[in-house]
Amino acid sequence: MIIYGIIAVLLLILVTFLIRAEIKENTGQIYVLKPLSSLLLILIAVIAYIMGIGDRTYILLVLLGIVFCFGGDVALMFQPKSAFLAGLISFLIGHVVYAGVFTYYNQSWVQNYLVAGVLIVLGALFYAYLYSGLTGMKVPVLVYLVVISFMLNSAVTAFYSEFFNVFQAAAVAIGAGLFYISDIILAINRFKKPLRYNRFSLAFYYSGQFLIAASTVM
Repeated sequence: MIIYGIIAVLLLILVTFLIRAEIKENTGQIYVLKPLSSLLLILIAVIAYIMGIGDRTYILLVLLGIVFCFGGDVALMFQPKSAFLAGLISFLIGHVVYAGVFTYYNQSWVQNYLVAGVLIVLGALFYAYLYSGLTGMKVPVLVYLVVISFMLNSAVTAFYSEFFNVFQAAAVAIGAGLFYISDIILAINRFKKPLRYNRFSLAFYYSGQFLIAASTVM
């Protein structure tokens, strides 16, 4: 699995420079580094599929989720509101795909309900916190928050699934959690108050995506 170690190192380097470029607002570097970083995530799943590692249906579904998130990454590089909405929709679909695949391979409904209850409370509190700054985005943000909460819920309960081994379950749960945190940071920065180092959310995002992608080869 040396190839995956190489990909991990390359991703670490690219994301480090990407965060630096975002902070310095160097759009030229961002337009290169962000797509390259996201393509490395796609490469992980593609190699897993070609090599026949693990369940191919699972790999394809995870790959589909990564591809939609890649579309969101590209759209969010641009400033117009239409680009933001396109990115939001693309990420939303990616989350739906992830939630669908984790739920499909996870039949632990009791644990799902328990974790869902906690996430509903946390989501409601966070939405109330953002509400005054949402203006015309109240419904889209609510829908997005519901979907990412569902995705996180289905990922955390992977530990109770017979399909996932303990390493896959940990990768899926931690990965989804990091993805969730990155979205929370971005939402606060955009709708509540600017965060000076909000672009460090990329470290959470790419770490989370890497773990989800890596779950295809564990």
